[in-house]
Amino acid sequence: MNLDQFKPLTVYTIYIVSTPEKVWEALTSAEFSRKYFSGFAVEMERRLGGSFTVRAPDGSEHISGEVFEYDPPNKLTVTWNVNWPDLVAKLGTTLVTYEIEQAGEAVRLTMSERHDRALSEGILSGGRTGWPAILSGLKSLLETGKAPQIKMTPPAQMLAALKAMGIKTP
Repeated sequence: MNLDQFKPLTVYTIYIVSTPEKVWEALTSAEFSRKYFSGFAVEMERRLGGSFTVRAPDGSEHISGEVFEYDPPNKLTVTWNVNWPDLVAKLGTTLVTYEIEQAGEAVRLTMSERHDRALSEGILSGGRTGWPAILSGLKSLLETGKAPQIKMTPPAQMLAALKAMGIKTP
């Protein structure tokens, strides 16, 4: 895969009072991710080329991918393919990168979502709605020990854009 063809379309940076190691563990642990990711569990083989899966609360495979860059506790890039019929075929692969840097008494976490093609604002609204909730839950959990329960549903704008492209959603 050629990274040069992927352009960042969504980038978020947050500061968390934590350590790079704890942020890394939160991003890569099924047990931890369930607490801030609305019950979804991140499962991964902790190695370059390993599998990456996000399971829905019912245990079904919601997202599948591969570990593309692996440098604990500094950088993780994974392919992020939502398992809806025809989605990857029509929208291409998504790369999600987490960069973790010490910033004084805090950690700067930068998350980027990159795509190999131009996508409409309607399609991008899904990630732009979901990522702030996920990252806010992560920050709250690491800083206070408790993540807010944030109800996340796919935005109507994204669902309409997918429908217009002939992509069925669950």
